[in-house]
Order: sequence, then structure tokens, then C-alpha cells
Amino acid sequence: MRYDTTRTVSRWAHKWLAAMAVAPIVVIAPLVVTGGVTGALAQTAPPAPAPAAPAAAAPAAPAAPAAWVDGIKFNAQFEGGVVFNTGSPSNNANFGQAFTDLPNNVQLNQALFTVQRTPDPKVDYDLGFALQGLYGTDGRYLHFVGVLDQATNMRYQPALIQANLQLHTPWLFGGGIDFKVGMYPTPLGLEVIDPSLNPFYSHSYIFNFGLPLLHTGALAIAHVTDYLDIYGGVDSGVNTSLGPYGGDNNSSAAGLAGFQLTLLGGNLTILALTHFGPEDPGLTVPLANRYFRCYIDTIVTWKTTDKLTLTTELNYVHDDNPAINSPTAYGIAQYAGYALTDQFTLNGRVEFFNDRNGFFVAQNPGNQDFATAQAGYSTPLTSYGTGRGTDYGEITLGVTYKPTGLPAPIAGLLIRPEIRYDTTLDGVKAFNGPSITGAGKDVGVFTIAADVVLQF
Repeated sequence: MRYDTTRTVSRWAHKWLAAMAVAPIVVIAPLVVTGGVTGALAQTAPPAPAPAAPAAAAPAAPAAPAAWVDGIKFNAQFEGGVVFNTGSPSNNANFGQAFTDLPNNVQLNQALFTVQRTPDPKVDYDLGFALQGLYGTDGRYLHFVGVLDQATNMRYQPALIQANLQLHTPWLFGGGIDFKVGMYPTPLGLEVIDPSLNPFYSHSYIFNFGLPLLHTGALAIAHVTDYLDIYGGVDSGVNTSLGPYGGDNNSSAAGLAGFQLTLLGGNLTILALTHFGPEDPGLTVPLANRYFRCYIDTIVTWKTTDKLTLTTELNYVHDDNPAINSPTAYGIAQYAGYALTDQFTLNGRVEFFNDRNGFFVAQNPGNQDFATAQAGYSTPLTSYGTGRGTDYGEITLGVTYKPTGLPAPIAGLLIRPEIRYDTTLDGVKAFNGPSITGAGKDVGVFTIAADVVLQF
């Protein structure tokens, strides 16, 4: 399961803020250039009387403001792909991968449908909203507790991703404060649920096992200056909705805090966020609402040239509950993207992830296992991992191909082939297990995959 913790909020806030000290920042203001029109009067002989001054032109009528409904956008997006496992897994699973865990089968990961209106930051007060849902194999891991999580035990499942209201205000700071209330994806992490925004088909260990995915609550982002945004929020926890045990697996609130720096004219950004609160399911873990779980995630993105972008993600998660042996995990992932042309981008990812207690990295062989376990109920099939603390490593190389000149219905086409190698760094056999719940038979495994994303 994916959750985070700390012993006390103040202890983790102190550690996190100390680690995020920043240097002075140079802000470059935009340059606005205006111009006029000049003219010359031709001279004649004899000179004519001076002409009367022309009447001043009437000022142009201001453009009528756009209707609020004009900002509503509808979007449909489809993602499907296949992962070939070169190790012939007898348990029919790609261990270390959640959303791409089924080998050697073509699948529809997502049919993603969105209706939204994004608030206009140039308007003092502007209201927006987002309603988003999907259907596909990704739905198994994208359930809010208590919302469609027991709708079906099939591999293809529906899932609600967003249902929220958004408000932009001019309050307190030059850029104002943006509010979001309802159900929404977490702002933590580099990789996201929307596949078109990721560099690869497969996800990192950090995304799969070291981060929350969804929240229900309220989030505020204060745009303090052109280079500083402050995040703060309160919610019901990780992947939870509302209501004791029906929506919140431990009936306890959680919090979110952090900041983003935008430096060097936007070429360098630092996003540092933490989410904290009780996350263990109360039905199966003693004193679940007494002990904190904490996620800390920092992303540094540097656009070094017009073609090369380097991104580093640092991740830490800890649960204080001694009933589950107070597990800790941490990782680092380095990304590089190089735009060869407008159509082709080369992508690379190198990652290290330490799961000391063998708690966070696990496979969920049953279609409802992940949703059932995070709600706190026993699962039909037991989730399995290595059973001991292990260091994982993975290297992924891929290409993103975005054709140009396509007609409007398929102008957003993306094709992403990749090759990936997963391994344990201490010799533990974690991959291609001989049975559904047994240990693996290989220390490492190559997978070759590709997906297609079609946006309408």
C-alpha cells in the first residue's frame, strides 16, 4: 500500500524546512514595448493656410468580456500499450511495476474523460471546476476509498479522479491565492496520472510505492512573488474520501505543506512538498489513527538548453506505527530529456529506491487487492513482496514520438517505446516469481514496452 507518516507534525516540519533553505533569487521583469505612428506634411508654394486640427478619434470600445461558460473545456484521451517481459515470469507479473504489471498482453490503461474550467489568473475573482474519470486497467490503483473501489473485480475498472471547485482570488499577494476544494490528484511527485504528461509508459518506484495519488479536502496555493509559491492544505488522507471507514480508513485528518521556487527566468524550478497524517487502515492495524505517516518529495528541474532538460526527484516516506515495524523507504530518480526534433524526444531515467522493511514495494495479484487492502479489509489474494529490506534499481530508456501535421481529431498522438531493466542491488531474487505469492527466481529483469496516447 502507499502511505506516509511522522511521529509528530512539528518534528517532520522542522526537518523538512531545514533541508529546503534557498539562495537569493534574481527576478527578471518582462519588457513591454509600445510604439506610435509619425507623419510629415508636404510643403507647397504659396503655403496654404494651416489646416484645422483633426477631431480626436473616439476611444475604441472595450471588448466584451467572454462568457463564463466559454472557458469550459471537454477532453477525451486514450492510452493503451503492452509490456514484454524477457524473463518468462511464471507468476504472470512484472514485479516492481504497478500500472504496467501484466506482461505480454495488450491492454487499455486509460480512457480518460475530463470536463473542466481553469480559473483565469488575470481576473480578480474567477471560479473554475474539474470533473474527471477514467476506465481501464489503471483504475485498479486509482480508487478513493469508498468511491467505486468495490464496483467490480474485473481487471478493467472505473475510477473517479477529480471532482472539485477552484477559485482564484487577489488576496494578500501580487499573484493572489488559488483554492481547490473537493477531490483531486496529489501535487506531490514528478510523474502524474495523466499519461500525456509523463516521459515514459512505465512508472518509477517513487510513483508506484513512495507517494500518495489522490486527496479529498482543501488546498491553497499562495503566489507570493513571481518566484515563490506557498502550498498548504488539509485532507482526509492518502487515497481516501470522507466518512469513518466508508471513505476514510482511519477517521483522521492529514495535512499538506510546501513551496515552489521558479528561478533563472523559469529555467530552474524547485518543488518541495510534504504530506503527513495517520494513514494505516484502522480495521487491520492497531492504533492506526495515533501514528503518523509522512511523505516528503522534492523535484528540481533545470532546463539547461532549449533541447536538454534535467530533473532530479528525491523521495522519503516513513510510518511511525510500531505495529507494522515503523517502515521507512527512500529513493532518488534522475531524469533527462533531449529534444532531437519537434517530433522526437529522447528520455532517460535512472532510479534507486530503498525499502528497508519490505513494506512499500509489493505486488497486488488480485484485481481488487490494492483497493481492498487500503480500505482495511482482508484481500482474496495476499499481496507479496520480497519480505525483507531491499535496495531496488531501475534504468529506463525511451523515445517520445509526436507526429506533426496530423488532422485535428488525432493531432495529440504520442507513441512511446521504451526498454527497462529492474534489479535488486543486494542479490535478492525479487522478479519473475515461481508462484503467485512466492519469492522471485531472478535478481533482475528486462522489459520492453510501448504505449500510444491519443488525445481529442
